[in-house]
Amino acid sequence: MKKDLKSSMIYYLSLIGFFAIFSTTISKSPVLPLYVQALGGNEIIIGLISAFSPLAGILFSFPVGLMSDKIGRKKLLVISGAIFLVCPLLYLSVDTPMWLIPIRFFHGMATAILGPVTSAMIVEKYAASKGEKLGLYSSSTLVGRALAPMLGGFIIAYFAKEGVSLVGYKYVYAAAFLLAIPVFILTVFLKDEGKGGAKVSTRDFYTDLKYLFDNKRLISTAGVEMAIYFAYGAFETYLPLYLTQLDISASEIGVIFSTQILAIALSKPLFGKLADRVDKRKQIMLGALLLGVSIGVLGFFQSVTAAIVLGLLFGLGLSFSTVATSTYAAEVTSPEKLGSSLGALSAIMDIGQTIGPFATGIAITYFSFRLGFALSFLLIVVTGLIFFVYNRHREHILPLRKQ
Repeated sequence: MKKDLKSSMIYYLSLIGFFAIFSTTISKSPVLPLYVQALGGNEIIIGLISAFSPLAGILFSFPVGLMSDKIGRKKLLVISGAIFLVCPLLYLSVDTPMWLIPIRFFHGMATAILGPVTSAMIVEKYAASKGEKLGLYSSSTLVGRALAPMLGGFIIAYFAKEGVSLVGYKYVYAAAFLLAIPVFILTVFLKDEGKGGAKVSTRDFYTDLKYLFDNKRLISTAGVEMAIYFAYGAFETYLPLYLTQLDISASEIGVIFSTQILAIALSKPLFGKLADRVDKRKQIMLGALLLGVSIGVLGFFQSVTAAIVLGLLFGLGLSFSTVATSTYAAEVTSPEKLGSSLGALSAIMDIGQTIGPFATGIAITYFSFRLGFALSFLLIVVTGLIFFVYNRHREHILPLRKQ
């Protein structure tokens, strides 16, 4: 019976991830900037509001991971499920765009909890096949992320045709609420055998933070992941603008991004299974290099075919490397600090994805798209070299004990 529970746990968590990311993504893409405009907000307010969701991830992922090590993972997942459920209703009561700032921050807390806590649960439950299972979970969230803009766009377009576009935005958030209902129910009935109940002190926070920065293998792995998501933020933000100036249509741009998302979703379980069998250090470096080269040469090509191929290679590089970073991080950290370590990894990833568009935008504004895209490649090379220096020897890698 216990074996059946363990084998079904990954599908249970994947369902939670699918509905949670579906709900939170439909709340922001493509509705959020359009909703802000409909409420009278300008581009500056749109940028400010958009920044507050990842800010929650940066601030809370590490403390949440630490708390999950102490008080238990299920309690935090229930809190996350409750936030996912409540937040869509808050959007419905907004009559001025500035109220969206605290709402987006609050909504970001839900994903800040979900990511590191579910990753820690999967790594604990599936020590021997953690790469494959993390890949399966990640793919389920990607499916939700891919479906959300289509459903949200359809709802907005339908009501815009009827001449009541502001009501259309409200219906999008009503849909987000409905999608969050299964998230809350599933977290409440989640069967978790993990231990909890310990108190969390300020000293614990300091101790785990010191451990993180003293663990050069772990912090250098986080550095590579930060560079990868720096590139991802730059890619998804500025590729559409680059292609638009080449007179490439919106539908063709959509094909490029759909191909990329599909490649990541289909390949992650396969690459995760591979990570359970091969040297994860090589997989991290090869995937990061493929991703870096893909975005680094992007500005030198000006055709749809080249953009599709490079977008596909970028997605495969992202999938190949990131599915190995989490599993490798679990191997180079103490089992007692698994949650806080994966939380730190998530926080540093959010930092990369947040500053990527900003730094790339400056480079593009003052120089060119080529230099802007090359910036990601340079960062990946630098963090990759640091990773190599601290991880070139296999000794002292800590195996994750089975729970």
